[in-house]
Amino acid sequence: MSSFRVEVVYALPDRQTILVCEVAEGATVRQSVIASGVLKAHPEIDLDSAEFGIWSERVAQDCLVRDGDRVEIYRPLIADPKLVRRKRAREDRSRRGK
Repeated sequence: MSSFRVEVVYALPDRQTILVCEVAEGATVRQSVIASGVLKAHPEIDLDSAEFGIWSERVAQDCLVRDGDRVEIYRPLIADPKLVRRKRAREDRSRRGK
C-alpha cells in the first residue's frame, strides 16, 4: 500500500500549528489528525466533537484524504458572527445618530 503526505492545521487566535505527516492510502481525516501528532501539541482538542475541513470545505471525520490535502481542525465559535455584525451595525447607527 502506498503512502502520501497531508498537512494538518490548527489555528489559535495568536498562533497556528501546521504539521505535515505521511499517511497510508485510504486514510481518513481522523487518522490523519492522529498521525500528525497535533493532539499531543494541543491536548485541548476534543477529537470526538471537533469539526474538520479540507481546504476550507467542511468534511466528516471519516472522509478520505488525498495527497497534498490540508486538513483543518476548527475550534468552536465563541460568538455567532451574524449576531456580532448586527450588534456592531446597531452601535454604529446609534453613534452616527448622536
